[in-house]
Amino acid sequence: DPSGEMHVVSPYNGERLAAVSLSGEDNIEQALDRAYALYRNRKAWLPVAQRTAILEKLVSLMGDRTEKLAADAAAEGGKPLMDSRVEVARAIAGIKLCIEHITANAGSVIPMNEPLPDTTRIAFTQREPVGVVVAVSAFNHPLNLIVHQVGAAVAAGCPVIVKPSEDTPLSCLRFVQLLREAGLPNDWCQVAITDGHQVAEKLVTDKRAGFFSFIGSARVGWMLRSKLAPGTRCALEHGGAAPVMVDRSADLDKAVPALLKGGYYHAGQVCVSVQRIFAHNSMLQELTERLAAGAEKLLVGDPLLDTTEVGPLIRPREVERVSEWVAEALDGGAQLITGGKRLDNNCYAPTLLLNPSPDSKVSTQEIFGPVVCLYGYDRLDDAVEQANSLDVAFQAAVFAQDIDRAIRIYQQLDASAVMVNDHTAFRVDGMPFAGLRHSGLGVGGIGYTIDDMQIEKMMVIKSNSL
Repeated sequence: DPSGEMHVVSPYNGERLAAVSLSGEDNIEQALDRAYALYRNRKAWLPVAQRTAILEKLVSLMGDRTEKLAADAAAEGGKPLMDSRVEVARAIAGIKLCIEHITANAGSVIPMNEPLPDTTRIAFTQREPVGVVVAVSAFNHPLNLIVHQVGAAVAAGCPVIVKPSEDTPLSCLRFVQLLREAGLPNDWCQVAITDGHQVAEKLVTDKRAGFFSFIGSARVGWMLRSKLAPGTRCALEHGGAAPVMVDRSADLDKAVPALLKGGYYHAGQVCVSVQRIFAHNSMLQELTERLAAGAEKLLVGDPLLDTTEVGPLIRPREVERVSEWVAEALDGGAQLITGGKRLDNNCYAPTLLLNPSPDSKVSTQEIFGPVVCLYGYDRLDDAVEQANSLDVAFQAAVFAQDIDRAIRIYQQLDASAVMVNDHTAFRVDGMPFAGLRHSGLGVGGIGYTIDDMQIEKMMVIKSNSL
């Protein structure tokens, strides 16, 4: 029996969207028992052909419900409908990537031709599930993140227990419902919704968990990793304060629209959102003016309207925090170019700050709000040094028409990926996606995640007939 109910509300207007059942410690214990029993019973494992059939049916079911899935995700998460539609399309494409990966990656042949006296052996690997996957997810992509965690686990053949964000559990619940409609037996994917760290920690740190997948804050992620049971593997995806270098050879006609999208997409609530732009002083004034003009034209408001470009922050306390960080930056000498004010319905005006102090929160910590910082530089090396000075590193970007300068900057930036003439938040779901330093552990991306959730089990055969 559930341990109570929680109301899910719209971050835009506070409207009650649904009531969901909360999981208590007894529910967590039962979920772990069921999942672990499946994993330990090899006869119950789902063969690749069955997993593939389920995922193919899921693609069809999601395709029939794209507009409903997008509207529901926008309502609970606040991402504008135009972007939520893209999220649903990416989620469906992600399931297709799951299918492609498990059908094309069955194992490998291991060379046994070393110069040894006895080489009468052949060896090959096959892929097996690593164990029970426990997935803890975030609010900002309430459907696509679940695909990356749960879809990958199902593809890998792992029983999975998923804990969605308490702010956005509905997209997760609908996705799991569709998985079951597609033919996945119930116990292979269970949902645990909690409203406290104690119950969630019990789920994550149990010795029956074989793999821990986490998307969220660095503080919580590293804390939970430190408490994992011995042998539990994990992947952590946190955030950053993504830097962009605008070289004096940059084409601003191309750079400005990309920077606006990367900085203010989903009100900046993206782990690789454009946050720190370093521009050569020869073009600083023009870039400042053009970014400000573009930010002021962005339509802020109801995420369920087709025309809205920037929606609300997820909670009122986040609006308060962003407001405090901007006020601190202004007190420290930053120049407010545009924005810097709260709007109705949990919204915050798209904000551009010029030359905030390198020590301010907006320069050193992840904003996770619609605030972009712009810094001028004369020497590229000085800008790169400041860009690399933080304890987080994830994706970065450079705008330059001079390919030699673009390559030089790419080589100097601390990042797992550098976009050239594109914003830092670019992602396709099959590419490697890896936070460095405090920004995470392991490599995300559909195929990489599936591989993490499996082991390559080797068989070595000795035969005199070889």
